Amino acid sequence: MNRLAKECGISVATLYIYYTDKEDLIKKVGTELGTYFFKSSLKDFSPDMPFAEGLAKQWENRSSFMMENTDKIACWEILQNSNYGEDIIKESLADFKVIMMQFLQGAIERKEIVPVSKEVFWSIAYGPLYNLLRFHEKGRGLGGNTPFTLTKEVQKETLSLIIKALTP
Repeated sequence: MNRLAKECGISVATLYIYYTDKEDLIKKVGTELGTYFFKSSLKDFSPDMPFAEGLAKQWENRSSFMMENTDKIACWEILQNSNYGEDIIKESLADFKVIMMQFLQGAIERKEIVPVSKEVFWSIAYGPLYNLLRFHEKGRGLGGNTPFTLTKEVQKETLSLIIKALTP
């Protein structure tokens, strides 16, 4: 805490006004970053949306946030993969998880998608987006040999394949 305060040019006492100790600081920063990301993912989104429309909105929100906030995402990924990750995820994901489960269950009940577990759904629905975002961040495609930029066209093409894979 002393080193952090010095780097920030503030008094250590200032840190202790907001955080009880280093662990509290890490958990709160991680939770705040996660909550910020998840709330931005829900912008103009409703769990009652038709599946294709809702998934498209999720992709739009997530990709925009991640491309505009690479430093926050990098920090959050480090924190969520730390010893404090479980607490950070539990705190920041709570409301988001409920909304996304409503979206998944609603799509299944309306027979817009085939019944799948949430893990399978998440892997198929969002895994490709996160891979494309990684390629975009590195500026290189698979193998690192070709330049890559995530465009709306690439996103649209990939999303249409995802929807095709999940629909009956």
